[in-house]
Amino acid sequence: MGRETSQRGVRDRRINIRSSARQERLLRQAAAATDKTVTDFVLDSAVLEAERVLVDQRFFSVDEQQWRAFHELLDAPRRDLPKLKVLLEAPSPFDDENA
Repeated sequence: MGRETSQRGVRDRRINIRSSARQERLLRQAAAATDKTVTDFVLDSAVLEAERVLVDQRFFSVDEQQWRAFHELLDAPRRDLPKLKVLLEAPSPFDDENA
């Protein structure tokens, strides 16, 4: 079982979908090729796509309270992070002269 189904826990909801005969054959072949049930294959694929879609969103809807909290964070004084400063000033291990 893949990461997606193993982290899901008990599945107690049903999702019904319709497909053409060709789509069903394709899904069954792909599920067999990945050693998954059709349910696991379809659910894993759908969840991965849903996560991709949501991560790629450029606009987020927030209520007035969330918007104020966001602005407070932006307007707050910058914290002093000396360890981060040291890290950023250190030579990069990916630079040619540091290899």
